[in-house]
Amino acid sequence: MMINYKNIRPLLYKLEPEKAHTLVEFSMRSLDYLFPGGMSFFAKQYIFNDEILHQEIFNLKFYNPIGLAGGFDKNATMIRPLSALGFGFLEYGTFTPKAQNGNEKPRLFRLVEQESIQNAMGFNNKGKDIVAQNVKKNYPFSIPLIANIGKNKNTSNEDAINDYLTLLKDFKDLCDIFVVNISSPNTKNLRDLQNEEFVHKLFKEAKNITNKPMILKIAPDMNIDSAISLCKSAINAQADAITIANTSIDYSLVNNTRVFGGISGKLITQKSATFFKEVAKEIYQDTILIASGGIDSAELAYERIKNGASLIQIYTALIFKGPIVIKNINEGLAKLLKQDGFHHISEAIGVNFK
Repeated sequence: MMINYKNIRPLLYKLEPEKAHTLVEFSMRSLDYLFPGGMSFFAKQYIFNDEILHQEIFNLKFYNPIGLAGGFDKNATMIRPLSALGFGFLEYGTFTPKAQNGNEKPRLFRLVEQESIQNAMGFNNKGKDIVAQNVKKNYPFSIPLIANIGKNKNTSNEDAINDYLTLLKDFKDLCDIFVVNISSPNTKNLRDLQNEEFVHKLFKEAKNITNKPMILKIAPDMNIDSAISLCKSAINAQADAITIANTSIDYSLVNNTRVFGGISGKLITQKSATFFKEVAKEIYQDTILIASGGIDSAELAYERIKNGASLIQIYTALIFKGPIVIKNINEGLAKLLKQDGFHHISEAIGVNFK
């Protein structure tokens, strides 16, 4: 019998968001450690498998297009139990070369009525050495693993490239894909690195270190023309994919006085969808696109796919709808594809622009 997340959610919501997340992490790790076979119970409940959703991208097998976005498993402690929830791929991080505490608390807020989150975490993580120890326990893994890398807050933007290159060197054999995070709003001046000079230099130098696929993740608050130009620069520098997009700092969307942190969830669904479509129509034929931002249903995921996305990432939907949302999206996608006469998901990618 499937666990009803709606019965658990009120208990979690009695805790501060960050404490609730810590409890979930502890519970998943403990269950996996004490009863490793117990994860098969969740796998039977949550994993949906249909060949219409299978894809081979970067010479990697994706059994479905729904992945976990960065920020949930910062220190790579939940890889095994998270895979049992039905994801097609997982992203761990964002982590940095040195351990850091992140921003002052409170820094994570639930916007329950809007099914959204406002977070100002600030790349809190235990540093590359601890993260590497955790990943080594599981890698290589049964589904693709993405390493989300960032710079330390005390590293100047002038020296930022060294942080990224260090992480590329140390993790080139501990992931299947890298994503470069220069779009979080929670590290001071980080988004200033969203410029063509930095991106071009970083991706060019990265190719001298690793042949693992490299993804650029951009913010949804960029000017459309600037975003397109930046993405094209990254592609010219051999970026293998673009994730569109990170959290938003459009505080006109929230009904509170907090003008800090990034907004995720339903509040940014329309903003992210519009931003994705405008950027994607210019570049989807030239690269792999990953859609992120306010996606919590098969219909929303399908629209991004028809607008050029090959893969989808979720995070906030997991908090408000529970792990069943993964299976629901995948089941719904398979149904929508078949209803529209598609035999495979690849036939639907970018169909709105054809």
